[in-house]
Amino acid sequence: MKRWYVVAAILTLMMTLAAAGMAAGPGYHVVKSYKLGGDGGWDYLTLDAATRRLYISRATHVMVIDADSGKSVGDIPDTPGVHGIALAPELGRGFVSNGREGTVSIFELPSLKLISKVKVGDNPDAILYDPASKRVFTFNGRSHDATAIDAAKGAVVGTIKLDGKPEFAVSDEKGGVFVNLEDKSQLLAIDPNKLEVKSRWPLAPCEEPSGLAMDRKHRRLFSGCDKLMAIVDADSGKVVSSLPICDGVDATAYNDENGLAFASCHDGKMTVIREESPDKFSVAETVTTQEGARTMTLDAKTHLAFTVTAKFGPPPAPTTDNPHPRPTILPDSFVVLVVGK
Repeated sequence: MKRWYVVAAILTLMMTLAAAGMAAGPGYHVVKSYKLGGDGGWDYLTLDAATRRLYISRATHVMVIDADSGKSVGDIPDTPGVHGIALAPELGRGFVSNGREGTVSIFELPSLKLISKVKVGDNPDAILYDPASKRVFTFNGRSHDATAIDAAKGAVVGTIKLDGKPEFAVSDEKGGVFVNLEDKSQLLAIDPNKLEVKSRWPLAPCEEPSGLAMDRKHRRLFSGCDKLMAIVDADSGKVVSSLPICDGVDATAYNDENGLAFASCHDGKMTVIREESPDKFSVAETVTTQEGARTMTLDAKTHLAFTVTAKFGPPPAPTTDNPHPRPTILPDSFVVLVVGK
Protein backbone atom coordinates (compact mmCIF):
# COMPACT_ATOMS: atom_id res chain seq x y z
CA MET A 1 0.00 0.00 0.00
CA LYS A 2 1.35 3.45 -0.86
CA ARG A 3 2.29 5.66 2.06
CA TRP A 4 -0.31 8.36 1.31
CA TYR A 5 -3.04 5.67 1.41
CA VAL A 6 -1.86 4.70 4.88
CA VAL A 7 -1.82 8.32 6.04
CA ALA A 8 -5.30 8.92 4.62
CA ALA A 9 -6.62 5.77 6.32
CA ILE A 10 -5.15 6.83 9.68
CA LEU A 11 -6.62 10.33 9.37
CA THR A 12 -10.03 8.90 8.49
CA LEU A 13 -9.90 6.57 11.50
CA MET A 14 -8.89 9.43 13.81
CA MET A 15 -11.75 11.61 12.57
CA THR A 16 -14.23 8.74 13.05
CA LEU A 17 -13.07 8.10 16.60
CA ALA A 18 -13.20 11.81 17.42
CA ALA A 19 -16.72 12.08 16.04
CA ALA A 20 -17.77 9.04 18.06
CA GLY A 21 -16.29 10.58 21.18
CA MET A 22 -18.14 13.86 20.62
CA ALA A 23 -21.38 11.99 20.00
CA ALA A 24 -20.97 10.03 23.22
CA GLY A 25 -20.37 13.23 25.17
CA PRO A 26 -18.63 13.53 28.53
CA GLY A 27 -19.16 11.04 31.32
CA TYR A 28 -21.26 11.62 34.42
CA HIS A 29 -20.43 14.74 36.41
CA VAL A 30 -22.11 17.36 38.59
CA VAL A 31 -24.20 19.32 36.09
CA LYS A 32 -25.72 21.79 38.58
CA SER A 33 -26.19 22.42 42.28
CA TYR A 34 -28.81 24.02 44.51
CA LYS A 35 -27.60 25.81 47.62
CA LEU A 36 -30.27 25.32 50.28
CA GLY A 37 -28.42 26.12 53.51
CA GLY A 38 -30.16 25.62 56.83
CA ASP A 39 -29.18 23.60 59.88
CA GLY A 40 -29.13 19.89 60.68
CA GLY A 41 -27.92 16.66 59.19
CA TRP A 42 -29.61 14.64 56.49
CA ASP A 43 -30.41 11.12 55.39
CA TYR A 44 -32.61 9.69 52.60
CA LEU A 45 -33.80 11.51 49.50
CA THR A 46 -36.98 10.63 47.61
CA LEU A 47 -38.02 12.02 44.23
CA ASP A 48 -41.51 12.08 42.73
CA ALA A 49 -40.72 12.13 39.00
CA ALA A 50 -44.32 12.97 38.02
CA THR A 51 -44.72 16.05 40.22
CA ARG A 52 -41.00 17.00 40.07
CA ARG A 53 -40.79 17.17 43.86
CA LEU A 54 -37.62 16.21 45.70
CA TYR A 55 -38.10 15.28 49.37
CA ILE A 56 -35.04 15.74 51.61
CA SER A 57 -34.90 14.47 55.20
CA ARG A 58 -33.36 17.17 57.40
CA ALA A 59 -33.03 16.20 61.09
CA THR A 60 -36.40 17.49 62.37
CA HIS A 61 -38.26 18.26 59.17
CA VAL A 62 -38.52 17.38 55.48
CA MET A 63 -37.52 19.95 52.89
CA VAL A 64 -39.48 19.75 49.62
CA ILE A 65 -38.04 21.44 46.54
CA ASP A 66 -38.69 21.56 42.81
CA ALA A 67 -36.26 19.07 41.26
CA ASP A 68 -35.76 21.18 38.13
CA SER A 69 -35.20 24.60 39.69
CA GLY A 70 -34.16 23.90 43.28
CA LYS A 71 -36.82 26.30 44.55
CA SER A 72 -38.68 25.50 47.77
CA VAL A 73 -42.11 23.92 47.38
CA GLY A 74 -42.85 23.48 51.07
CA ASP A 75 -41.80 21.85 54.31
CA ILE A 76 -43.04 18.99 56.50
CA PRO A 77 -42.33 19.94 60.15
CA ASP A 78 -42.20 17.91 63.37
CA THR A 79 -40.34 14.83 62.10
CA PRO A 80 -37.80 14.23 64.92
CA GLY A 81 -34.81 12.21 63.72
CA VAL A 82 -36.29 11.82 60.25
CA HIS A 83 -34.66 9.16 58.08
CA GLY A 84 -36.78 8.40 55.01
CA ILE A 85 -39.78 9.38 52.92
CA ALA A 86 -42.06 6.94 51.05
CA LEU A 87 -44.73 7.97 48.54
CA ALA A 88 -48.02 6.34 47.56
CA PRO A 89 -49.18 8.52 44.64
CA GLU A 90 -52.30 6.47 43.90
CA LEU A 91 -53.46 7.12 47.47
CA GLY A 92 -52.35 10.76 47.52
CA ARG A 93 -50.27 10.09 50.62
CA GLY A 94 -46.69 10.26 51.80
CA PHE A 95 -45.01 8.67 54.82
CA VAL A 96 -42.03 9.83 56.90
CA SER A 97 -40.01 7.66 59.34
CA ASN A 98 -39.23 9.62 62.52
CA GLY A 99 -36.28 7.82 64.12
CA ARG A 100 -36.10 9.57 67.48
CA GLU A 101 -39.87 9.48 68.03
CA GLY A 102 -40.53 5.92 66.82
CA THR A 103 -43.40 7.13 64.63
CA VAL A 104 -44.45 7.58 61.02
CA SER A 105 -45.92 10.89 59.88
CA ILE A 106 -48.63 10.44 57.23
CA PHE A 107 -49.16 13.50 55.05
CA GLU A 108 -51.17 14.63 52.02
CA LEU A 109 -49.07 14.69 48.87
CA PRO A 110 -50.53 17.78 47.21
CA SER A 111 -50.68 20.00 50.30
CA LEU A 112 -47.96 18.39 52.48
CA LYS A 113 -50.37 18.70 55.43
CA LEU A 114 -50.13 16.17 58.26
CA ILE A 115 -52.91 13.57 58.37
CA SER A 116 -51.78 11.58 61.42
CA LYS A 117 -48.87 9.97 63.23
CA VAL A 118 -48.59 6.22 63.78
CA LYS A 119 -46.47 4.50 66.43
CA VAL A 120 -44.08 1.91 64.96
CA GLY A 121 -40.89 0.14 66.13
CA ASP A 122 -37.82 1.56 67.82
CA ASN A 123 -35.77 3.93 65.63
CA PRO A 124 -37.52 3.50 62.24
CA ASP A 125 -34.94 4.07 59.53
CA ALA A 126 -35.67 2.94 55.95
CA ILE A 127 -39.27 3.20 54.81
CA LEU A 128 -40.96 2.03 51.60
CA TYR A 129 -44.38 1.74 50.03
CA ASP A 130 -45.12 -1.65 48.45
CA PRO A 131 -47.79 -1.13 45.75
CA ALA A 132 -48.59 -4.85 45.48
CA SER A 133 -49.77 -5.14 49.11
CA LYS A 134 -50.61 -1.43 49.48
CA ARG A 135 -48.65 -1.43 52.71
CA VAL A 136 -45.93 0.83 54.05
CA PHE A 137 -43.00 -0.81 55.82
CA THR A 138 -40.63 0.82 58.30
CA PHE A 139 -37.38 -0.96 59.05
CA ASN A 140 -36.57 -0.31 62.67
CA GLY A 141 -32.87 -0.18 63.49
CA ARG A 142 -32.98 -0.52 67.25
CA SER A 143 -35.81 -3.05 67.66
CA HIS A 144 -34.50 -5.16 64.73
CA ASP A 145 -37.91 -5.54 63.12
CA ALA A 146 -40.20 -4.13 60.45
CA THR A 147 -43.59 -2.51 61.01
CA ALA A 148 -46.33 -2.91 58.38
CA ILE A 149 -48.91 -0.15 57.95
CA ASP A 150 -52.11 -0.25 55.87
CA ALA A 151 -51.36 2.73 53.64
CA ALA A 152 -54.99 3.67 53.00
CA LYS A 153 -56.19 3.30 56.61
CA GLY A 154 -53.03 4.54 58.26
CA ALA A 155 -53.10 1.71 60.80
CA VAL A 156 -50.43 -0.79 61.86
CA VAL A 157 -51.27 -4.31 60.68
CA GLY A 158 -48.31 -6.26 62.03
CA THR A 159 -44.61 -6.63 62.81
CA ILE A 160 -41.91 -8.80 61.24
CA LYS A 161 -38.95 -9.92 63.37
CA LEU A 162 -35.72 -9.53 61.37
CA ASP A 163 -33.05 -10.66 63.87
CA GLY A 164 -30.64 -7.98 62.73
CA LYS A 165 -30.22 -4.26 62.05
CA PRO A 166 -32.06 -3.35 58.83
CA GLU A 167 -30.81 -0.76 56.37
CA PHE A 168 -32.20 0.04 52.89
CA ALA A 169 -35.11 -1.95 51.46
CA VAL A 170 -36.73 -2.34 48.04
CA SER A 171 -39.95 -3.82 46.62
CA ASP A 172 -40.16 -5.87 43.43
CA GLU A 173 -43.77 -4.58 43.16
CA LYS A 174 -44.98 -8.15 42.57
CA GLY A 175 -45.31 -9.45 46.11
CA GLY A 176 -41.72 -9.40 47.31
CA VAL A 177 -39.79 -7.03 49.58
CA PHE A 178 -36.03 -7.18 50.23
CA VAL A 179 -33.92 -5.60 52.97
CA ASN A 180 -30.23 -5.53 53.91
CA LEU A 181 -29.16 -6.48 57.44
CA GLU A 182 -26.08 -4.36 58.12
CA ASP A 183 -24.79 -6.15 61.22
CA LYS A 184 -25.29 -9.66 59.80
CA SER A 185 -24.14 -8.96 56.20
CA GLN A 186 -27.32 -10.62 55.01
CA LEU A 187 -30.10 -9.92 52.54
CA LEU A 188 -33.65 -10.90 53.52
CA ALA A 189 -36.60 -11.68 51.24
CA ILE A 190 -39.92 -10.80 52.91
CA ASP A 191 -43.52 -11.69 52.11
CA PRO A 192 -45.38 -8.36 52.51
CA ASN A 193 -48.79 -10.05 52.75
CA LYS A 194 -47.99 -12.87 55.18
CA LEU A 195 -45.58 -10.60 57.10
CA GLU A 196 -42.83 -13.18 57.35
CA VAL A 197 -39.23 -13.67 56.27
CA LYS A 198 -39.14 -16.06 53.32
CA SER A 199 -35.37 -16.30 52.80
CA ARG A 200 -32.16 -15.20 54.48
CA TRP A 201 -29.10 -14.97 52.22
CA PRO A 202 -25.42 -14.30 53.06
CA LEU A 203 -23.80 -11.50 51.05
CA ALA A 204 -20.13 -12.57 51.37
CA PRO A 205 -17.71 -11.16 50.36
CA CYS A 206 -19.90 -8.09 50.85
CA GLU A 207 -19.86 -6.71 54.43
CA GLU A 208 -22.00 -4.12 56.26
CA PRO A 209 -24.57 -3.69 53.47
CA SER A 210 -26.42 -0.40 53.35
CA GLY A 211 -27.92 0.78 50.03
CA LEU A 212 -30.22 -1.53 48.06
CA ALA A 213 -31.67 -1.16 44.56
CA MET A 214 -33.27 -3.52 42.05
CA ASP A 215 -33.39 -4.35 38.35
CA ARG A 216 -36.94 -5.70 38.40
CA LYS A 217 -36.86 -6.97 34.81
CA HIS A 218 -33.86 -9.24 35.32
CA ARG A 219 -34.46 -9.84 39.05
CA ARG A 220 -31.13 -8.48 40.20
CA LEU A 221 -30.51 -6.74 43.55
CA PHE A 222 -27.67 -4.26 44.08
CA SER A 223 -26.37 -4.16 47.67
CA GLY A 224 -23.89 -1.43 48.51
CA CYS A 225 -21.34 -2.70 51.05
CA ASP A 226 -17.92 -1.78 52.40
CA LYS A 227 -16.09 -0.78 49.18
CA LEU A 228 -18.01 -3.45 47.24
CA MET A 229 -21.27 -3.80 45.33
CA ALA A 230 -22.88 -7.25 45.55
CA ILE A 231 -25.25 -8.14 42.72
CA VAL A 232 -27.69 -10.83 43.85
CA ASP A 233 -30.24 -13.04 42.09
CA ALA A 234 -33.55 -12.07 43.71
CA ASP A 235 -34.98 -15.59 43.41
CA SER A 236 -32.07 -17.79 44.49
CA GLY A 237 -30.08 -15.38 46.66
CA LYS A 238 -26.91 -16.19 44.77
CA VAL A 239 -24.27 -13.45 44.57
CA VAL A 240 -23.70 -13.37 40.81
CA SER A 241 -21.06 -10.64 40.89
CA SER A 242 -19.21 -8.28 43.24
CA LEU A 243 -17.41 -5.17 42.11
CA PRO A 244 -15.26 -2.48 43.80
CA ILE A 245 -17.02 0.82 44.55
CA CYS A 246 -16.29 4.07 46.35
CA ASP A 247 -15.68 4.28 50.11
CA GLY A 248 -18.48 4.90 52.61
CA VAL A 249 -21.49 3.92 50.51
CA ASP A 250 -24.97 4.68 51.79
CA ALA A 251 -27.34 4.67 48.82
CA THR A 252 -27.61 2.71 45.58
CA ALA A 253 -29.92 3.16 42.58
CA TYR A 254 -30.67 1.43 39.29
CA ASN A 255 -31.72 2.93 35.95
CA ASP A 256 -33.98 0.54 34.01
CA GLU A 257 -33.58 2.33 30.67
CA ASN A 258 -29.80 2.35 30.36
CA GLY A 259 -28.89 -0.60 32.61
CA LEU A 260 -26.69 1.43 34.96
CA ALA A 261 -26.43 1.04 38.74
CA PHE A 262 -25.12 3.83 40.99
CA ALA A 263 -23.47 3.89 44.42
CA SER A 264 -22.97 7.19 46.29
CA CYS A 265 -20.29 7.44 48.98
CA HIS A 266 -19.08 9.63 51.82
CA ASP A 267 -15.64 9.98 50.19
CA GLY A 268 -17.10 12.31 47.56
CA LYS A 269 -17.31 9.72 44.81
CA MET A 270 -20.14 7.99 42.95
CA THR A 271 -19.49 4.65 41.24
CA VAL A 272 -21.40 3.80 38.06
CA ILE A 273 -21.78 0.11 37.21
CA ARG A 274 -22.88 -1.16 33.81
CA GLU A 275 -25.11 -4.23 33.48
CA GLU A 276 -23.84 -5.88 30.31
CA SER A 277 -26.06 -8.95 30.86
CA PRO A 278 -27.97 -10.33 33.88
CA ASP A 279 -24.77 -12.11 34.94
CA LYS A 280 -22.06 -9.74 33.69
CA PHE A 281 -21.30 -6.36 35.23
CA SER A 282 -18.44 -3.87 35.04
CA VAL A 283 -17.44 -0.56 36.58
CA ALA A 284 -18.23 2.07 33.96
CA GLU A 285 -16.77 5.11 35.74
CA THR A 286 -16.17 6.87 39.05
CA VAL A 287 -17.70 10.32 39.38
CA THR A 288 -16.39 13.08 41.65
CA THR A 289 -19.16 14.69 43.72
CA GLN A 290 -18.30 16.20 47.14
CA GLU A 291 -17.25 14.81 50.49
CA GLY A 292 -20.28 13.66 52.49
CA ALA A 293 -22.52 13.07 49.45
CA ARG A 294 -23.48 9.57 50.59
CA THR A 295 -27.25 9.49 50.03
CA MET A 296 -28.90 9.63 46.62
CA THR A 297 -32.03 9.21 44.57
CA LEU A 298 -32.47 8.69 40.84
CA ASP A 299 -34.92 10.55 38.60
CA ALA A 300 -36.65 7.99 36.37
CA LYS A 301 -37.77 10.75 33.97
CA THR A 302 -34.53 12.63 33.32
CA HIS A 303 -32.06 9.91 34.47
CA LEU A 304 -30.33 12.44 36.71
CA ALA A 305 -29.03 11.45 40.14
CA PHE A 306 -29.55 13.76 43.11
CA THR A 307 -27.29 13.76 46.15
CA VAL A 308 -26.83 16.14 49.10
CA THR A 309 -23.98 17.23 51.31
CA ALA A 310 -22.41 20.19 53.11
CA LYS A 311 -19.00 21.49 54.08
CA PHE A 312 -17.50 20.25 57.33
CA GLY A 313 -15.48 21.75 60.15
CA PRO A 314 -13.54 19.99 62.93
CA PRO A 315 -15.53 17.80 65.35
CA PRO A 316 -16.33 19.10 68.84
CA ALA A 317 -14.44 17.80 71.85
CA PRO A 318 -15.39 14.25 72.92
CA THR A 319 -17.69 13.83 75.91
CA THR A 320 -18.80 10.89 78.02
CA ASP A 321 -22.13 10.79 76.18
CA ASN A 322 -20.51 11.32 72.77
CA PRO A 323 -16.97 9.88 72.76
CA HIS A 324 -16.71 9.96 68.94
CA PRO A 325 -18.34 13.19 67.77
CA ARG A 326 -18.93 13.80 64.09
CA PRO A 327 -17.39 16.77 62.26
CA THR A 328 -19.43 19.95 62.53
CA ILE A 329 -21.50 21.11 59.56
CA LEU A 330 -20.54 24.62 58.49
CA PRO A 331 -23.49 27.06 58.52
CA ASP A 332 -25.51 27.49 55.32
CA SER A 333 -23.28 25.14 53.30
CA PHE A 334 -25.93 22.46 52.62
CA VAL A 335 -26.34 21.77 48.87
CA VAL A 336 -28.12 19.47 46.44
CA LEU A 337 -25.84 18.15 43.70
CA VAL A 338 -27.37 17.04 40.40
CA VAL A 339 -25.31 14.41 38.54
CA GLY A 340 -25.83 13.64 34.87
CA LYS A 341 -24.18 13.62 31.47
